[in-house]
Amino acid sequence: QVQLVESGGGLVQPGGSLRLSCAASGSIFSIPVMAWYRQAPGKQRELVGRISSGSTVADSVKGRFTISRDNAKNTVYLQMNRLKPEDTAVYYCNVLGKTTAWDQLTNYWGQGTQVTVSS
Repeated sequence: QVQLVESGGGLVQPGGSLRLSCAASGSIFSIPVMAWYRQAPGKQRELVGRISSGSTVADSVKGRFTISRDNAKNTVYLQMNRLKPEDTAVYYCNVLGKTTAWDQLTNYWGQGTQVTVSS
């Protein structure tokens, strides 16, 4: 199994910044893909950014958010700048990984961390 621990959420004023971290631990063979999703109240969960050999972020956050990863630490980051009230949501870490060489790729989710953008 792979466990994901997220950190870095909180309350920030509009225009501010936060950096989310998600560390994967447990029986890890490889993690080809790491991603961040978010879910606002009353809305569906949406992809914010994904990183494998390359990275991509949603159009709604392009130019403000950056996703990166540290493979040595099995950690993915989401740097969020110029935050807006509409960025308020629970942010979830998601990885696609294998615990052994012969496993199938499996989706793992973190518990979520609240980000609130408000004055």
